[in-house]
Amino acid sequence: MNKQEVYEFMSKNPAFFLATADGDQPKVRGMLLYKADESGIVFHSGTMKEVYRQIQKNPKAELCFNDFKKGLQVRVRGQLEIVDDHKVKDEIVNHPTRKFLTAWVESMKPEDFYKSFVVFKLVHGVAVVWTMATNFEPNVDIEL
Repeated sequence: MNKQEVYEFMSKNPAFFLATADGDQPKVRGMLLYKADESGIVFHSGTMKEVYRQIQKNPKAELCFNDFKKGLQVRVRGQLEIVDDHKVKDEIVNHPTRKFLTAWVESMKPEDFYKSFVVFKLVHGVAVVWTMATNFEPNVDIEL
């Protein structure tokens, strides 16, 4: 798989698992991708959540995308950045795939929303592709 194929795989399989650290304890949770392309891998959460505090303390993370029907997994490791841009936040909440955010956005003042909605971006990540057929082979890093 090349870099472009990795981005396409992530976009076609937007539900992923995010691994962070809380001190010396790993934490994993399901997340939903907003987009993945040359500009980075973008997703979001709320500032009231543990994941936000964990990333603030340690921005190193790993994302795991799966296509269970094809038996294919892509893991991406790297460092997360916080994107504090109102235009990006507006773009995300107005996107047709994010209608589930509407009630949350409408329940608060715009300034409160912008403070509580956090956008993460992973740039310069390293991807590894896994299949059962390659299970015992060394990992091959794909620079993103």
